[in-house]
Amino acid sequence: MTISETTAFTALAAEGVDTGLSVWPASTRTAPHGELSVGGVALTELAERFGTPAYVLDEGEVRARCRTYRAAFPDADVLYAAKAFLCRAMAHWVEEEGLGLDVCSAGELELAVITGFPPERIVLHGNAKSPEDLATALRLGVGRIVIDSTGEIARLAAQVPAGSRQKVLLRVVPGIAAGGHAAVRTGTDDQKFGLSLADGSAQHAVARVLDQPRLELVGLHCHLGSQISSVKPYLSAVRRLVGLLAGIRRQHGVALPELDLGGGHAVAYRPGEAALDITSLAARVRGELAASCAAAGLPVPRLTVEPGRAIAGPAGVALYRVLSVKRTGGQVFVAVDGGMSDNPRPALYGVRYAPRLIGRHSTEEPALVTVVGRHCEAGDVLASAVPLPGDIRPGDLLGVPVAGAYHLSMASTYNMVGRPPVVAVDEGRARLLVRRESMEDFRRRDIGL
Repeated sequence: MTISETTAFTALAAEGVDTGLSVWPASTRTAPHGELSVGGVALTELAERFGTPAYVLDEGEVRARCRTYRAAFPDADVLYAAKAFLCRAMAHWVEEEGLGLDVCSAGELELAVITGFPPERIVLHGNAKSPEDLATALRLGVGRIVIDSTGEIARLAAQVPAGSRQKVLLRVVPGIAAGGHAAVRTGTDDQKFGLSLADGSAQHAVARVLDQPRLELVGLHCHLGSQISSVKPYLSAVRRLVGLLAGIRRQHGVALPELDLGGGHAVAYRPGEAALDITSLAARVRGELAASCAAAGLPVPRLTVEPGRAIAGPAGVALYRVLSVKRTGGQVFVAVDGGMSDNPRPALYGVRYAPRLIGRHSTEEPALVTVVGRHCEAGDVLASAVPLPGDIRPGDLLGVPVAGAYHLSMASTYNMVGRPPVVAVDEGRARLLVRRESMEDFRRRDIGL
């Protein structure tokens, strides 16, 4: 949350306004008896029509966030990071809003292209691309491939057809620690991604790529991590990467025209949490890039950013039905019909959410409870120490905001529980984007008898 947003949040709370909705989609509206609507559609209606668990995605919120990035970075390329969440409708929305796409696999790439997404506006990256990933990218004419290791250079060059060249970026590890959890900090030398500046791996890889006639090195790429709420790490990355660009020109006589700073822009999952100020990020990064290039005597490269969570996350809401309420050992456990199979992030990263009772108004005082899932794991906890009405009971509907990113994309079929559907809402209409996974799906995949 920015300083201005924090001030507004505090003022609203003082006035008695429901600040619990500050992390919900902007279209969220309250109604009597505890009803909430998103995109003009009541959440209880969606739960009845599509069942629970279910993901609700506000199309208007997705598009508005795309436009915010386009306005903040008018002279840069904005790529939506598909790993956050991808379906054909999502690819269509971001393409219509003028964004490119960042994919990590042949699967994501194929889905985007069959939707009609222009392959030349797609970047493929990943630390361990399979032969199929590379072959698919070359076959479909992907715009850029991000080289992540020295071994990938020769493998990729060998697959490029004779007489053609593939544009590539080189992923550099700038040695910057940033991110909301150790598992998502990717800008340091102690993890699996990229080529280190500190040990000379990046510089060595540059020379090798430039020696490959079928590869065209057009720029550098870095990704510092996820849930970064400060601009400062990005400014440090700009300075270090411009230093490498200057070294490349001195040694090889080449001024690379592109610089990709990745994504990782933080969003607030609970009221009062910090989010990265995109407008400030854009202004300060542009200023630092211009100043650093001027000091090095370099032309300013074209900038690229790759937001994923910051576009999809706040546009999503997860709906659950309460199955049981258990009071034991001084704790209250509220069990719902989903869990770590549809949202593994609390178990993986300790992420905290803010569930809310939907569909009825309670006069009971709130009590701190632990919302747990249905799976056979003690760690299947969706939210701990969260306030819910003291009369919470089976059959109640819970809504969990900021559920649009890394939910379905990371979902599993643990305990053979099918993955939930995705329902889009916009201007009072609801439509199914991704259907619920069924027992018939499981039966068709199992061919063992």
